Amino acid sequence: MTMKSSALTVLVVMYVWLLSSGSFSYGAKSDIDCLRAMKDSLEDPFNYLNTWDFNNSTEGFICRFTGIDCWQTDENRVLTIRLSDMGLKGEFPRGIANCTALTGLDMSSNKLYGHIPSKISQILEFVTSLDLSSNNFSGHISLELANCSSLNVLKLDNNQLTGHIPSQIGLLARIKTFSVANNHLTGPVPKFSNATISADSYAGNAGLCGGPLPPCKGQSKQRFIGIVAGAAVGGATVSTLVVECPKEEEDDDPDRNTGDSDHLEELIVVLVE
Repeated sequence: MTMKSSALTVLVVMYVWLLSSGSFSYGAKSDIDCLRAMKDSLEDPFNYLNTWDFNNSTEGFICRFTGIDCWQTDENRVLTIRLSDMGLKGEFPRGIANCTALTGLDMSSNKLYGHIPSKISQILEFVTSLDLSSNNFSGHISLELANCSSLNVLKLDNNQLTGHIPSQIGLLARIKTFSVANNHLTGPVPKFSNATISADSYAGNAGLCGGPLPPCKGQSKQRFIGIVAGAAVGGATVSTLVVECPKEEEDDDPDRNTGDSDHLEELIVVLVE
């Protein structure tokens, strides 16, 4: 199944579920509140949001707002929000949680700052595409992003994020695009089960390692258990001693010959008395 057909299937299933659950009956007010809260929480120096006029009571009026797509053009139910490259300033707009049927959020290339909300999976429950790239978000990547199970696209590149990437993000079964390039991240990158993420997606983070990047260094070392065995052979005693020697899980230098005798993994000494 292609990525487009898979995404379409998800949208259709969500639409049917929302209809059957009666969620649309509450959609108009909650989605209006969602967009009003977003506008109130963001600085808009270039007046891109001047079309967001809430002095209107006609059905579907928010669907004519700049950057807003609705499930149906005559119904105040937000499908996607696209506010890229508008010079918007402020923290992540938490009022977006009231857009309860939202499937896509693009707020890239703005001047947003602060932390990505720790409970973001509760704010963006059904989002399939999240693009917060090219802002000034800081702090750690929230583990809660791993609970946004519908995500196909997650772009957090070109921010000021620090710490490790939660390994659980690799469990996102639908992810196809993932980028955290040009942050300040460290540690091993996630192992994705259903996607191949290139090294470019991690570029600009000198502390990242593993996966498509060079192996991680300083990993714990294994040790062999020493064994001493004795037996009588032809009247002589033969003793075998296996000496404990460290063994590295990953070779820190990929160009080094792993067969070098300097990397002796075990030593067997046979003593005949």
